[in-house]
Amino acid sequence: MQINVFQAVLLGLCACLASMPGMGGTSFGNYTLGRPLVAGLVVGLILGDVQTGIIVGAAIQVIYIALVTPGGTVSADVRAISYIGIPLSICAIRGMGLSPDSSAAKDMAAALGAAVGTLGTVLFYGTATVNLLWQHIGWKAVEKGDFKKLYLVDMGLPWISHLICSFIPTVIITMAGSIMVDLMKVYLPMEGIAMKTLFTVGSLLPAVGVAILLKQVITKASDFLTFFFGFTLAACMGVNLIGAALIGGFFAVINYKIQLLKLRPAVAGAGAYDDEEEDI
Repeated sequence: MQINVFQAVLLGLCACLASMPGMGGTSFGNYTLGRPLVAGLVVGLILGDVQTGIIVGAAIQVIYIALVTPGGTVSADVRAISYIGIPLSICAIRGMGLSPDSSAAKDMAAALGAAVGTLGTVLFYGTATVNLLWQHIGWKAVEKGDFKKLYLVDMGLPWISHLICSFIPTVIITMAGSIMVDLMKVYLPMEGIAMKTLFTVGSLLPAVGVAILLKQVITKASDFLTFFFGFTLAACMGVNLIGAALIGGFFAVINYKIQLLKLRPAVAGAGAYDDEEEDI
Protein backbone atom coordinates (compact mmCIF):
# COMPACT_ATOMS: atom_id res chain seq x y z
CA MET A 1 0.00 0.00 0.00
CA GLN A 2 1.37 3.40 -1.02
CA ILE A 3 0.48 6.59 0.86
CA ASN A 4 0.54 9.49 -1.59
CA VAL A 5 1.52 13.10 -0.90
CA PHE A 6 -2.06 14.34 -0.49
CA GLN A 7 -2.88 11.64 2.06
CA ALA A 8 0.36 12.31 3.96
CA VAL A 9 -0.42 16.04 4.08
CA LEU A 10 -3.88 15.35 5.50
CA LEU A 11 -2.36 13.06 8.12
CA GLY A 12 0.18 15.75 8.99
CA LEU A 13 -2.56 18.37 9.36
CA CYS A 14 -4.53 16.09 11.67
CA ALA A 15 -1.37 15.48 13.70
CA CYS A 16 -0.96 19.24 14.13
CA LEU A 17 -4.57 19.66 15.25
CA ALA A 18 -4.28 16.76 17.68
CA SER A 19 -0.89 17.79 19.05
CA MET A 20 -0.56 18.87 22.65
CA PRO A 21 -0.42 21.80 23.29
CA GLY A 22 -3.21 21.27 20.79
CA MET A 23 -3.73 23.49 17.79
CA GLY A 24 -7.25 22.04 17.68
CA GLY A 25 -7.86 22.79 21.35
CA THR A 26 -7.69 20.45 24.30
CA SER A 27 -11.21 19.00 24.10
CA PHE A 28 -11.54 18.59 20.33
CA GLY A 29 -7.88 18.29 19.39
CA ASN A 30 -6.00 16.33 22.03
CA TYR A 31 -8.77 14.45 23.81
CA THR A 32 -10.93 13.65 20.76
CA LEU A 33 -9.09 13.89 17.44
CA GLY A 34 -5.87 12.69 19.07
CA ARG A 35 -7.29 9.49 20.60
CA PRO A 36 -6.50 6.31 18.61
CA LEU A 37 -10.14 5.20 18.73
CA VAL A 38 -11.25 8.36 16.88
CA ALA A 39 -8.10 8.66 14.80
CA GLY A 40 -8.64 5.15 13.47
CA LEU A 41 -11.81 6.33 11.73
CA VAL A 42 -10.13 9.51 10.45
CA VAL A 43 -7.08 7.66 9.13
CA GLY A 44 -9.32 5.00 7.58
CA LEU A 45 -11.26 7.69 5.71
CA ILE A 46 -8.04 9.31 4.47
CA LEU A 47 -6.47 6.02 3.32
CA GLY A 48 -9.70 4.58 1.96
CA ASP A 49 -9.87 1.62 4.36
CA VAL A 50 -12.28 2.52 7.17
CA GLN A 51 -12.68 -1.04 8.47
CA THR A 52 -8.97 -1.62 9.00
CA GLY A 53 -8.56 1.88 10.44
CA ILE A 54 -11.23 1.33 13.08
CA ILE A 55 -9.93 -2.13 14.01
CA VAL A 56 -6.35 -0.87 14.34
CA GLY A 57 -7.45 2.23 16.28
CA ALA A 58 -9.45 0.14 18.75
CA ALA A 59 -6.56 -2.32 19.23
CA ILE A 60 -4.13 0.51 20.00
CA GLN A 61 -6.63 2.43 22.18
CA VAL A 62 -6.80 -0.50 24.63
CA ILE A 63 -3.09 -0.07 25.38
CA TYR A 64 -3.44 3.63 26.17
CA ILE A 65 -6.93 3.54 27.67
CA ALA A 66 -5.61 4.76 31.04
CA LEU A 67 -3.01 7.20 29.69
CA VAL A 68 -2.92 10.54 31.50
CA THR A 69 -0.55 13.45 30.88
CA PRO A 70 -0.22 15.43 34.13
CA GLY A 71 1.43 18.77 33.46
CA GLY A 72 4.26 18.40 31.00
CA THR A 73 4.86 14.72 31.70
CA VAL A 74 4.21 12.49 28.70
CA SER A 75 5.00 8.77 28.74
CA ALA A 76 3.74 8.24 25.18
CA ASP A 77 2.43 10.73 22.63
CA VAL A 78 -0.94 9.51 21.32
CA ARG A 79 -0.79 12.14 18.55
CA ALA A 80 2.11 10.29 16.94
CA ILE A 81 0.53 6.94 17.74
CA SER A 82 -2.68 8.00 16.01
CA TYR A 83 -1.37 9.65 12.85
CA ILE A 84 1.92 7.84 12.38
CA GLY A 85 1.39 4.50 14.11
CA ILE A 86 -2.06 3.73 12.70
CA PRO A 87 -1.14 4.53 9.04
CA LEU A 88 2.04 2.42 9.34
CA SER A 89 0.04 -0.41 10.91
CA ILE A 90 -2.50 -0.31 8.07
CA CYS A 91 0.33 -0.38 5.51
CA ALA A 92 1.96 -3.34 7.27
CA ILE A 93 -1.29 -5.29 7.60
CA ARG A 94 -2.29 -4.81 3.98
CA GLY A 95 1.26 -5.21 2.68
CA MET A 96 1.75 -8.55 4.45
CA GLY A 97 -1.66 -9.84 3.45
CA LEU A 98 -3.02 -10.15 6.99
CA SER A 99 -6.74 -10.11 7.71
CA PRO A 100 -7.61 -6.87 9.58
CA ASP A 101 -9.65 -8.69 12.22
CA SER A 102 -7.05 -11.40 12.84
CA SER A 103 -5.10 -11.58 16.09
CA ALA A 104 -1.81 -11.24 14.18
CA ALA A 105 -2.94 -7.93 12.68
CA LYS A 106 -4.01 -6.56 16.07
CA ASP A 107 -0.75 -7.68 17.70
CA MET A 108 1.29 -6.01 14.96
CA ALA A 109 -0.73 -2.79 15.33
CA ALA A 110 -0.18 -2.79 19.10
CA ALA A 111 3.57 -3.32 18.79
CA LEU A 112 4.02 -0.65 16.09
CA GLY A 113 1.84 1.78 18.02
CA ALA A 114 3.92 1.39 21.16
CA ALA A 115 7.15 1.89 19.21
CA VAL A 116 5.86 5.04 17.53
CA GLY A 117 4.59 6.32 20.89
CA THR A 118 8.16 6.47 22.14
CA LEU A 119 9.18 8.45 19.06
CA GLY A 120 6.20 10.75 19.60
CA THR A 121 7.47 11.65 23.06
CA VAL A 122 10.58 13.14 21.46
CA LEU A 123 8.39 15.13 19.05
CA PHE A 124 6.21 16.34 21.92
CA TYR A 125 9.13 17.73 23.92
CA GLY A 126 10.55 19.21 20.73
CA THR A 127 7.29 21.12 20.21
CA ALA A 128 7.30 22.34 23.81
CA THR A 129 10.93 23.47 23.54
CA VAL A 130 10.33 25.50 20.38
CA ASN A 131 7.24 27.04 21.98
CA LEU A 132 9.47 28.45 24.72
CA LEU A 133 10.98 30.77 22.11
CA TRP A 134 7.54 32.22 21.34
CA GLN A 135 6.85 32.54 25.05
CA HIS A 136 9.98 34.64 25.43
CA ILE A 137 8.76 36.92 22.62
CA GLY A 138 5.39 37.18 24.37
CA TRP A 139 6.93 38.26 27.68
CA LYS A 140 8.92 40.98 25.92
CA ALA A 141 5.72 42.21 24.23
CA VAL A 142 3.97 42.36 27.62
CA GLU A 143 6.84 44.36 29.12
CA LYS A 144 6.56 46.87 26.26
CA GLY A 145 2.77 47.02 26.53
CA ASP A 146 2.33 45.63 23.01
CA PHE A 147 -0.58 43.34 23.90
CA LYS A 148 -1.79 42.99 20.31
CA LYS A 149 1.38 41.04 19.56
CA LEU A 150 0.13 38.31 21.89
CA TYR A 151 -2.37 37.25 19.21
CA LEU A 152 0.60 36.39 16.98
CA VAL A 153 2.42 34.66 19.83
CA ASP A 154 -0.59 32.56 20.87
CA MET A 155 -2.24 31.74 17.53
CA GLY A 156 0.36 32.29 14.82
CA LEU A 157 3.88 31.34 15.89
CA PRO A 158 2.96 27.96 17.45
CA TRP A 159 2.08 26.73 13.96
CA ILE A 160 5.79 26.90 13.20
CA SER A 161 6.47 24.58 16.16
CA HIS A 162 3.87 22.11 14.99
CA LEU A 163 5.06 22.39 11.38
CA ILE A 164 8.57 21.39 12.45
CA CYS A 165 7.74 18.75 15.09
CA SER A 166 4.36 17.40 13.93
CA PHE A 167 3.59 18.06 10.27
CA ILE A 168 6.95 17.37 8.62
CA PRO A 169 7.79 14.17 10.61
CA THR A 170 4.30 12.78 10.00
CA VAL A 171 4.45 13.43 6.25
CA ILE A 172 7.94 11.96 5.85
CA ILE A 173 7.38 8.85 7.98
CA THR A 174 3.96 7.97 6.54
CA MET A 175 5.18 8.37 2.96
CA ALA A 176 8.03 5.99 3.77
CA GLY A 177 5.56 3.44 5.15
CA SER A 178 5.44 1.31 2.01
CA ILE A 179 9.25 1.17 1.89
CA MET A 180 9.28 -0.02 5.51
CA VAL A 181 6.73 -2.73 4.73
CA ASP A 182 8.80 -3.94 1.75
CA LEU A 183 11.89 -4.16 3.95
CA MET A 184 9.94 -6.05 6.61
CA LYS A 185 8.72 -8.56 4.02
CA VAL A 186 12.28 -9.20 2.87
CA TYR A 187 14.22 -9.20 6.15
CA LEU A 188 11.49 -10.08 8.66
CA PRO A 189 9.50 -13.06 7.31
CA MET A 190 6.23 -13.93 9.03
CA GLU A 191 7.61 -17.22 10.38
CA GLY A 192 10.84 -15.67 11.63
CA ILE A 193 11.79 -15.18 15.27
CA ALA A 194 11.64 -11.39 14.99
CA MET A 195 8.02 -11.32 13.79
CA LYS A 196 6.95 -13.94 16.32
CA THR A 197 8.53 -11.82 19.05
CA LEU A 198 6.75 -8.75 17.69
CA PHE A 199 3.39 -10.54 17.77
CA THR A 200 4.03 -11.87 21.28
CA VAL A 201 4.88 -8.43 22.65
CA GLY A 202 1.90 -6.94 20.85
CA SER A 203 -0.46 -9.50 22.37
CA LEU A 204 0.72 -8.59 25.90
CA LEU A 205 0.43 -4.81 25.56
CA PRO A 206 -3.41 -4.63 25.79
CA ALA A 207 -3.21 -6.53 29.09
CA VAL A 208 -0.79 -3.90 30.37
CA GLY A 209 -3.21 -1.11 29.39
CA VAL A 210 -6.13 -2.81 31.16
CA ALA A 211 -3.97 -3.46 34.24
CA ILE A 212 -3.05 0.22 34.48
CA LEU A 213 -6.74 1.15 34.19
CA LEU A 214 -7.71 -1.32 36.95
CA LYS A 215 -5.00 0.09 39.19
CA GLN A 216 -6.61 3.51 38.87
CA VAL A 217 -10.29 2.59 39.30
CA ILE A 218 -10.26 -0.36 41.74
CA THR A 219 -10.09 0.59 45.41
CA LYS A 220 -11.05 -2.71 47.10
CA ALA A 221 -10.81 -6.40 46.26
CA SER A 222 -14.55 -6.82 45.68
CA ASP A 223 -14.34 -4.39 42.73
CA PHE A 224 -12.59 -7.14 40.78
CA LEU A 225 -15.86 -9.10 40.68
CA THR A 226 -17.36 -6.63 38.22
CA PHE A 227 -14.30 -6.84 35.98
CA PHE A 228 -14.15 -10.64 36.04
CA PHE A 229 -17.88 -10.86 35.34
CA GLY A 230 -17.49 -8.66 32.26
CA PHE A 231 -14.44 -10.65 31.18
CA THR A 232 -16.45 -13.88 31.50
CA LEU A 233 -19.26 -12.46 29.38
CA ALA A 234 -16.87 -11.39 26.61
CA ALA A 235 -14.24 -14.14 26.61
CA CYS A 236 -16.24 -17.22 27.61
CA MET A 237 -19.80 -16.47 26.50
CA GLY A 238 -19.00 -14.38 23.41
CA VAL A 239 -21.21 -11.44 24.42
CA ASN A 240 -20.43 -8.29 22.41
CA LEU A 241 -20.09 -4.77 23.81
CA ILE A 242 -23.76 -3.85 23.35
CA GLY A 243 -24.93 -7.02 25.07
CA ALA A 244 -22.52 -6.48 27.96
CA ALA A 245 -23.76 -2.89 28.34
CA LEU A 246 -27.40 -4.07 28.50
CA ILE A 247 -26.56 -6.70 31.11
CA GLY A 248 -24.68 -4.08 33.11
CA GLY A 249 -27.73 -1.81 32.90
CA PHE A 250 -29.95 -4.57 34.31
CA PHE A 251 -27.61 -5.05 37.24
CA ALA A 252 -27.53 -1.29 37.82
CA VAL A 253 -31.34 -1.22 38.07
CA ILE A 254 -31.30 -4.20 40.45
CA ASN A 255 -28.70 -2.49 42.64
CA TYR A 256 -30.80 0.69 42.64
CA LYS A 257 -33.86 -1.26 43.82
CA ILE A 258 -31.83 -2.93 46.57
CA GLN A 259 -30.60 0.42 47.84
CA LEU A 260 -34.20 1.66 47.96
CA LEU A 261 -35.27 -1.41 49.95
CA LYS A 262 -32.57 -0.68 52.53
CA LEU A 263 -34.31 2.60 53.31
CA ARG A 264 -37.78 1.09 53.81
CA PRO A 265 -37.41 -0.66 57.23
CA ALA A 266 -36.85 2.64 59.01
CA VAL A 267 -39.95 4.13 57.39
CA ALA A 268 -42.05 1.05 58.15
CA GLY A 269 -40.91 1.04 61.78
CA ALA A 270 -41.92 4.65 62.22
CA GLY A 271 -45.40 3.89 60.81
CA ALA A 272 -45.93 0.97 63.21
CA TYR A 273 -45.02 3.17 66.16
CA ASP A 274 -47.62 5.74 65.14
CA ASP A 275 -50.32 3.03 64.89
CA GLU A 276 -49.58 1.84 68.42
CA GLU A 277 -49.99 5.36 69.74
CA GLU A 278 -53.39 5.68 68.07
CA ASP A 279 -54.56 2.37 69.64
CA ILE A 280 -53.65 3.64 73.12
